[in-house]
Formats: sequence, C-alpha cells, structure tokens
Amino acid sequence: MRVIAGRFRSRKLKSVPGLAVRPTPDRLREALFNVLAPRIEGTVFLDAYAGSGAVGIEALSRGAERVILIERSMAAISVIRENVASLGVEDQVTVLRGEAPVGVGHHRADIAFIDPPYEKTAEYARSLSALSEAGFPYVIAQHASRLSLAEAYGALKKTRVLKQGDNSLSFYERA
Repeated sequence: MRVIAGRFRSRKLKSVPGLAVRPTPDRLREALFNVLAPRIEGTVFLDAYAGSGAVGIEALSRGAERVILIERSMAAISVIRENVASLGVEDQVTVLRGEAPVGVGHHRADIAFIDPPYEKTAEYARSLSALSEAGFPYVIAQHASRLSLAEAYGALKKTRVLKQGDNSLSFYERA
C-alpha cells in the first residue's frame, strides 16, 4: 500500500495483517481524492473506521491540516501509529481507540469518511446518523456496490454515488 499523491507521494504504508481490515483500494482512494481535491486544503479530516490510516494519511498528504483517526482494533492502531511515525506527522494526527458511532460526536471536522466492515450494514446508519447529529457538513461512506444507502440521514443528504466495481462511495452534504 502506498500514498498516491501530495507531499508523501509514493511513500509505502504498512497494512494490518489478516483479513479483519479491508484496505481502500488505491484506485478508489484516488477517485475519492479527485472528488475532494477542491475542498481538502486546510481541512480537518476524520476517518471513523481508520484501519491502517491510509485514507487519513492521503488526506494529510493532499493538504488537510489535521486528521482524526478512530479505530477499535489495537492491532490496527499499532499499524496506524507506525505509519504516522514513519512520515513524522504525529503532531497533525490524533489517533483514538473506540467505536465510530460513539466517537464521532466528540470531534469536529470538515470532512468525515466512514468505511465500516461491509458485513456490518447497520453500522452505516448508526455512523451516518451520529455524524448528522454532530453537525458534520460533508461525509463520504465507502460501501459494497450491492448495498444502497438511504438518500438522507438526518440533515445529511446524498449528493453523489461513485461506483467502481464492487466498491462505491456515497457522498452526503448537510442540507
């Protein structure tokens, strides 16, 4: 796994061993940040199911000011900390252990990204509802293409779906 673009372009990142974490494919990450390019500079970016931290690190590489990574697995948190340390950006990244739907309400960010385990479909509604209640203005959910997410979660309204094979990104903005 590598950082695709920005100041850390081509830097290798460690991934979490085993099958418990599904990394966002490079092509999908590239598509995500092509959409986010006009709005990423200077933002606070929250990744609520951080895994290896690759999506948040990509945001930092492309101009986000700060990144908040929430992950419940200690093995994944260890990998995140190694990746963050290898880039020397510990002062720009906050790593938190916890459940995403609970943790997101305690933080403020301009952009939030969620990517729960695909088999835990109820996590999408829980997390998107929590992000809406917490006042997040812009949220992206990565999910299986066969799963259709609701058009709205509270004040968050779906504005776009980007499909790429088995993976999709649903974009939500505050109404």
